[in-house]
Amino acid sequence: MKNKFIYCLLALEAFFLTANSFAQTKELYLASKDHLNKITLSLTTDGKLSYNVTRRNKIIIADSPLGLSCDDQDFTSALSVVEVSPVQETREHYQLIVANNKSVDHVLEHRSITLKNAQGALMILDLVAGKEGVAFRYRFQDAEKHMRSIKDELTGFHITQNSNGWMEPYDKAGPYTPGYEDFYLPVNSGDPVANSRNPAVGWCMPALFNVNDHKSWVLISESGTDGSFPGCHLQPDSKGGIYRIAFAEKDEKYTLPLAEKEHAYPQSTLPWTMPWRTIIIGDRAGDILLSTLITDLAPASKIKDVSWIQPGKAAWSWWSHPDDFTPKIYNEFTDLSASYGFKYTLFDAGWEKANKEGKIIDHALSKGVKPLVWGYSSQYFDPEKRKERFKQLAEMGVVGVKIDFWCSDRQEVMAAIQSVFEDAANEHLLIDLHGTTAPRGWQRTWPNYVTAEAILGTESYFYEPRFPDKAAEQNTVLPFTRNVAGPVDYTPFALTIRKFPRLNTAVHELAMAMIYTSGIIHFADSKEVFDALPDEVKNLFRDMPATWDKTECIIADPGKSVVLYRQKDALHYIVGINGTNSAQAIKLDLKKWGKGFSKFRLISEGKDKLMEFNVQTYPVSSAWSYTLPVKGGFIIQFIN
Repeated sequence: MKNKFIYCLLALEAFFLTANSFAQTKELYLASKDHLNKITLSLTTDGKLSYNVTRRNKIIIADSPLGLSCDDQDFTSALSVVEVSPVQETREHYQLIVANNKSVDHVLEHRSITLKNAQGALMILDLVAGKEGVAFRYRFQDAEKHMRSIKDELTGFHITQNSNGWMEPYDKAGPYTPGYEDFYLPVNSGDPVANSRNPAVGWCMPALFNVNDHKSWVLISESGTDGSFPGCHLQPDSKGGIYRIAFAEKDEKYTLPLAEKEHAYPQSTLPWTMPWRTIIIGDRAGDILLSTLITDLAPASKIKDVSWIQPGKAAWSWWSHPDDFTPKIYNEFTDLSASYGFKYTLFDAGWEKANKEGKIIDHALSKGVKPLVWGYSSQYFDPEKRKERFKQLAEMGVVGVKIDFWCSDRQEVMAAIQSVFEDAANEHLLIDLHGTTAPRGWQRTWPNYVTAEAILGTESYFYEPRFPDKAAEQNTVLPFTRNVAGPVDYTPFALTIRKFPRLNTAVHELAMAMIYTSGIIHFADSKEVFDALPDEVKNLFRDMPATWDKTECIIADPGKSVVLYRQKDALHYIVGINGTNSAQAIKLDLKKWGKGFSKFRLISEGKDKLMEFNVQTYPVSSAWSYTLPVKGGFIIQFIN
């Protein structure tokens, strides 16, 4: 009788456990507050974990794998649900110093799913859903303090076969790679890597796709990467349209004093919280361009007083005078900054000798222009040397450092970059990274991180024969990809003809300074070019902001055209570019965008489209028609 009673209790317990597990399994999803975006998890009978993402119940990311293979535990199969947390709501209300829209106010839904493997070890999957998309991350909350390595992350993003998009090859390690300086290429889902500038070992993030029978757009990226994880990219093999996470390569060590390693696996003591895998979703490509989901998920600012962090513009001598490191040329560009009211001047490689000979920093300070200086990444890798160097530069009057040639996404480099931001902030120094990985929400956490390269910019007129033909197209793709991740140092306004002659019109090049978002805009060309500009264009340079209060996307067609409305204080602009080899007719209701203004100034192509500008003033109308020239552009400033 006693055995029968025990059997009944065990059976009853099993029933409740099974019922509870079933109930929790039914709750393995999270929807945004507006119910548009939803991420749903699934477990197979053998305990393999997957997910999908929908918008309005239409597939955005089809069933895709999840899981981690660690050196001490396996979380790729035999998983079961232990706990499903209640849905919690947070409000991300903050301001960005460098942004399309200054103020951010988003509501995010959160839920955590705790799973265990066959050995009883626990893994948590945190889910987030908001109006701009969804995200997830892995987390171990064990407090054992032992070191764990991740040998493989199964995470994939299944883009269905009828989808196309734009992706950038992730270059194999070399003296200048990976540096996120390749073309964004048009792809169909599952295409192999081809036509890269250098040998490639995968695809970069962000990656942009047009999905759901071309009714929706999605951008795949990551946020919140810190020193406990490498920067990640996507594997080259995407058969069936499944793009899987790949870690940094072990040989990414050409420019930094990094140790030889058999593997470059992520490693950390426990507890361990990993980066967010972000999936930005929009009905229009313009929704992607304006998204802040990446910074919404990043840690809040660690700098309490940000009053010293000031966006601005800079003259820069290297592009027009790459072999001239004399005090004379540096001072000439400082004077150019002063004459246009630019806050900054950038002294690139070779500046230290010029400063010893001609005190170029003192000259800049005497002109009321703040000096920025160039440095090599290895100078800023060792913690003690870095702090000493920052302190020395600050005492000299330097206000920011452009640190070049990182060329690695290894975990040690991600850690060093975080320390660079912090140590620079302690000395009130701004940071511009070059030859580097793309931002991952860091501009919110460390607002002194005002811009970064990680883009195929105008220096490519020196080095890349395909650049002139592809530049206009790229300029209409990058606002929806790289610039969504964070500020971008494209070095616009490169009019002087270089080794590979420019095909974009002069207005297209000028408009790029207002299409891209960068905390400091480093203008590429010479004093002679600036001096030859019409007065109205000179005034545009004086007025042009380096960040914006409000942006709206009027035309958003990656690879073809971009037209933006931009506003900063009392300044109101519409800026557009054509990325194609065909003229494009557009029609805009200027009364909608120029409320309160009676006239607008139009800057368009002059007689010599490569070098000249035409400036005319017109009354504001509700049906303004314009034809964008081949690889051309326009700038409208509303005036009274």
